[in-house]
Amino acid sequence: MRQASPRFALDYMATPGLDVRALFAFARDQGLTDVQIRGQPGSNAMARGEPAADVRSAAADTGVGIISVNALQRFNEWTPARRAEASKLADYAAACGATALMLVPVNGGSWPANVERRGDLRVALKALKPILQSRGLIGLIEPLGFRTCSLRSKNEAAKAIAAIDGQSVFRLVHDTFHHTLAGEAFFSSELTGLVHISSVNDPIHWIYPDRVLVGSDNGSQIRALLDGGYGGPFSFAPFVDAAHPLDDLAGAIAASIALFRHGLLTRVPA
Repeated sequence: MRQASPRFALDYMATPGLDVRALFAFARDQGLTDVQIRGQPGSNAMARGEPAADVRSAAADTGVGIISVNALQRFNEWTPARRAEASKLADYAAACGATALMLVPVNGGSWPANVERRGDLRVALKALKPILQSRGLIGLIEPLGFRTCSLRSKNEAAKAIAAIDGQSVFRLVHDTFHHTLAGEAFFSSELTGLVHISSVNDPIHWIYPDRVLVGSDNGSQIRALLDGGYGGPFSFAPFVDAAHPLDDLAGAIAASIALFRHGLLTRVPA
């Protein structure tokens, strides 16, 4: 059964120039219930030296939830340094009130053969499981569709999750852009923890009504997830250059939400 009232969220990438309080306020003013923050240099919150307690307080004051901290990079290349980084990020995510930690695979074009690569993925997930469990966090795995990525397939990630009995700890990110790039047909509404409505045709103007659900693959993917019973958040995650922001992001979000509601939620599945 489709969710009647979807939760919409905003990824930090849509507003790269805003500090964390301004990000939360902007999301609230657009009627969005949740945000994603990032810990890499030049982005919101953690990298700017915002104490986790202040981020948590700002979110509470604004009335928005924090879905995730982005991200533990190269998570499937498990080393002692990666373990320390994972613990640090998980501590921050839990302290700031986030519900999840994003997990991004190696994306450099150099990785072992398939058997070893898949084994490395399972080793990493098994090691991450207690780190996340002890902090009450979900690990959101985001396969990237690029040919250079060591984990392109959500199906492969789902099999690894099952292999380490990690269904209570790990979920998949379904990113419409990466799903298209990977040429993947796999959908798992049950295992999906977050949907990124991302660019497919146009990396800048995807979010306008003629881009987000019409003339691209976004609509059919979202419809399939809804029909499968997905009930989690939909996060707007455009690739916006801080030097060239959209002229009217607020208007574009409003138009996209309206098209989402009227173009998908009101359509009766065949």
